[in-house]
Amino acid sequence: MSFAPTLIRQKRLAVVGQCSFQTNSVSRAESASFCNPDAHQLLDELPQRDVKSVTALIGRFAKQNRHAEAIACFTKMHLFDIKPNEYTLATLIHSSAVLKDLRLAKQIQSYAVKAGLCSNVFPGSAILDLYVKLGSFDVILRAFEDVNHPNVFSYASLIRGYTKQGRFDEARDVFRSMPKRNVVCWNTMISGCSQSGRNEEAVNLFNEMLREGVTPIQSSYPCAIIAAANIGSIGLGRSIHASAVKQLGQLGLFIANSLISLYAKCGEMEDSLLAFRKTRERNVVSWNSLICGYAQNGEGNAALDVYDRMKLTGLEPNSVTLLGLLLACNHAGLVDEGCEYFYQAKRDDPRLLRAEHYACLVDLLSRGGRFEEAERFLGELPFEPGIGFWKALLGGCRVHSNWELGEVAARRILELDPGDVSSYVMLSNAHSAAGRWEEVWEVRRRMREKGLSRIAGSSWIEVRSEVHVFVTSDKRHRDKAKIYEALRLLIHHVMENQDTLVILN
Repeated sequence: MSFAPTLIRQKRLAVVGQCSFQTNSVSRAESASFCNPDAHQLLDELPQRDVKSVTALIGRFAKQNRHAEAIACFTKMHLFDIKPNEYTLATLIHSSAVLKDLRLAKQIQSYAVKAGLCSNVFPGSAILDLYVKLGSFDVILRAFEDVNHPNVFSYASLIRGYTKQGRFDEARDVFRSMPKRNVVCWNTMISGCSQSGRNEEAVNLFNEMLREGVTPIQSSYPCAIIAAANIGSIGLGRSIHASAVKQLGQLGLFIANSLISLYAKCGEMEDSLLAFRKTRERNVVSWNSLICGYAQNGEGNAALDVYDRMKLTGLEPNSVTLLGLLLACNHAGLVDEGCEYFYQAKRDDPRLLRAEHYACLVDLLSRGGRFEEAERFLGELPFEPGIGFWKALLGGCRVHSNWELGEVAARRILELDPGDVSSYVMLSNAHSAAGRWEEVWEVRRRMREKGLSRIAGSSWIEVRSEVHVFVTSDKRHRDKAKIYEALRLLIHHVMENQDTLVILN
């Protein structure tokens, strides 16, 4: 019918007409109607073309992840002799970051410099954030210095850039020198430390933030909770959990998932399961946290049961789910089940498979004593096995005293990493088991020449919110006399019971 195109055009004009007076918020209903027309057509049909209406149009494209069309609008607005303002450029720089187009970002920055807008805090902070996300650290400082009167978001971007590069001293200096710190800057510093393995510093920063009276938000807690989990401090973890309940009341999904991981990593699977059950809207991360928790605590069958329950919800497993299942099978000695999960994923969805899944299967087969299968699997890998694969094979060889194959694995590890101490120790053990004493002394001589020494085993336990660390033959603990006396009594008790069992049998 002839009226259909006219009706469609009227609807589109109604949509673009709203851009002339709405520059900030767009309702969901309006966004739903803003789907089909392309950027050029919408821009042509704007009833009032000025910087506000075009910026609103660009912003709406960006909100709908139509970033290429947002850039197209910016390109065409020059044909109408409309000069962009700082809000236009900030939106475009964000689109460049999402598109990961550093060249485009630099072009927009050049335009901002020519227009005298680069020093404005809005585009200036957006440019700084873009360079941090795209890893161009050489220009991050220059971009920061170009911003007149940087705000807390500018400082947060600079701190994030330093922490991503592992330059924590500089990040700390910037953080401490800030004229005013808000929760965003604290979160940036805490997450940077936590994600880089500086867990104690992350927890200390979180506690310092509370002492300074800064009120945490939902995003403040997950990194602090995971940091407490990584240092095995259940006491600290519970304190942060209590703080989240007190400050927030309703805990978000990210906090809930981090709590599931916290209690699982600290061996408190009942509390982990309780945190899982209290999570109202679970996603695949929630299920993965519980599966991996059971796997890490040696409860392989429980992990597989959780996976079966997850499938009933209709959630699709991802690569982390598969890794958790393989770890569960490994710890429980379920070799056939682990192989079945791996090959099913390889057949049904090979995109799930990563190098760590292949390495986990090598570990599963070798720890199960199925060395021929492990060697054949290594030979059929679609890529060259790295050091982790040979260490997985070496671990199984240690368990089953397969010194011959262990020697092969150790030599391959030393080829890839000549400074790996554990491989030298394994070689020494292999030679001594075969009575090749000259080779034993040769391995030890090479270790001495390289300045390598065997790393002492360590363990720790938390008692009354204090973490106690022990190493092999530890003599440093303040209660060492009491500890060794208790150990002597335990050994004596075990020996007596063994003698009793021998007599009874």
